[in-house]
Amino acid sequence: MSASTQHRPAFRRGAAFAAILAAGLVGVSGAQAGECPADQRLADARPAATHPANGVTDTVIASIELSREPAAIQDRKFRMRRLVIQPGGTVPWHSHGDRPALIYIVEGAIVEYASNCAVPITHRAGDVASETHATSHWWRNHTNRRVVLISADLLRDPNDRNM
Repeated sequence: MSASTQHRPAFRRGAAFAAILAAGLVGVSGAQAGECPADQRLADARPAATHPANGVTDTVIASIELSREPAAIQDRKFRMRRLVIQPGGTVPWHSHGDRPALIYIVEGAIVEYASNCAVPITHRAGDVASETHATSHWWRNHTNRRVVLISADLLRDPNDRNM
């Protein structure tokens, strides 16, 4: 048996895995989170909530100091976190005025209460929520299953303890 023949099964498994991963990423890139209905978008539709963080684990899984990269963005860190929200858990009110973020819902369903939307917004596994300077909100897991989120944001203030 030649060396190239010996490696074909491993290569096929790797190629199959790469194809599955690529197909999944195509689906992810096109996914959008539930959005506020156009007729419910209002400035200051919801006041700031005072619910404390509850049942939330927030773990930084990676970060890059952007001042050291070719983009040379001073005082910014590109950060990726994993948030796990237990049943009944709450991500407290916070603003993205200086910290844009993209949130990928990995597992479960969670409800967002945004300052600029008069109705709650439900996000489900596979959705991506865009959080811009206009976003202030809080989230709650109303289900009996945990919710897992991956958050990628551009952090400026290293003392920012907001979710």
